[in-house]
Amino acid sequence: MATGKGVVVVALGVTQTLAWGSTYYLPAVFADPVSASLHLSRSWFFGAFSAALLLSGLLGPLAGRMIDRYGGRDVLAATNLVFAAGLVLLSLATGAASLTAAWLVIGVGLGFGLYEAAFATVAGLYGREARNAITGITLFAGFASTVGWPASAAMIDLVGWRGAALAWAAMHLLIGLPLNRLVVPKAPPPAPAAPSTAAAAAGIPWTMIILGGVFGATWFVSTALAAHLPRLLEALGATPAAAIAAGALVGPAQVAARVAEFSLLRRASPLLSARVATVLHPVGAVILAVVGAPAAIGFVLLHGAGNGMLTIARGTLPLALFGAGGYGLRTGILAAPARVLQGGAPLLFGLVLDRAGPVAALMLSGTLMGLSFLALVLLRVDRPAPA
Repeated sequence: MATGKGVVVVALGVTQTLAWGSTYYLPAVFADPVSASLHLSRSWFFGAFSAALLLSGLLGPLAGRMIDRYGGRDVLAATNLVFAAGLVLLSLATGAASLTAAWLVIGVGLGFGLYEAAFATVAGLYGREARNAITGITLFAGFASTVGWPASAAMIDLVGWRGAALAWAAMHLLIGLPLNRLVVPKAPPPAPAAPSTAAAAAGIPWTMIILGGVFGATWFVSTALAAHLPRLLEALGATPAAAIAAGALVGPAQVAARVAEFSLLRRASPLLSARVATVLHPVGAVILAVVGAPAAIGFVLLHGAGNGMLTIARGTLPLALFGAGGYGLRTGILAAPARVLQGGAPLLFGLVLDRAGPVAALMLSGTLMGLSFLALVLLRVDRPAPA
């Protein structure tokens, strides 16, 4: 019996929440105890995390091509095994070399198992009708930081960071693997790509360049804040408990914005949603830099809302502009330069935060998002996407 789209969306939403919460959002809580235990600086830890992101970017086009050809079910299931292996290696780390090796294994999983893979999976299953499925997946996974940060902190308090890493690994094997392998259906054979018109073919390179730059800048900011948001708020005067509490609001803000995007902007162009999304972070950054810790919650809500809408745009913009044919490869190509920029985000943003202060860090992130907004304003897409 065919699995309903709603069931597939729930399954992928749960597995994406697990994938993000147990890897991408790990450094914000794990960095201090791991660095202290292994007698390493935080820069070493975030450098290893950056290497994992760089590797994931290099693997993105290959992952997209595999999903286009074979479907996403088996690829996503395999990433649960890879994530589990990387987390087990992390729990066994004794120094810089073994820590880096663990993160590189996790980086392989990141290249094949995050949003791009899930979006390509539903694009292969549902074609141009995948927009609602993409939004549904992000509604679930928008809570990854809300679940991941407190869960990691609680497990570290209970069983230490090594035990917490093992617990996350067990969840990949007991929850993620069965859902991805048994609930997500096998994709039908890929349909031949529709021929592009000369006008569309002429416009694609410029559009891809703009999207690549915007995705790179926005992913840099998203990654930097995922790794450093609690520390940034503490540097501006918030207590550690208040910083964690405020940071946990990123998830609800993301989900609320995605619900608003789905209900209020669902008939609008994804380009309009992306423009709105990119302007929210700079506004919040200015307010936080001027007011300080009392504005922490407002900043987090604006940043989370923008990030939530941008996550949808990363999936829906390529689908709307170029169609479902070759979607996995195209999003993999778009993700590759973005992941390279992402790879430097935790280390670079951390250095700016530690050496130049929180206001300088906010200026960096706010400027990148502001430039992204201007780039999207300049992008004009008046042609219909290929069928």
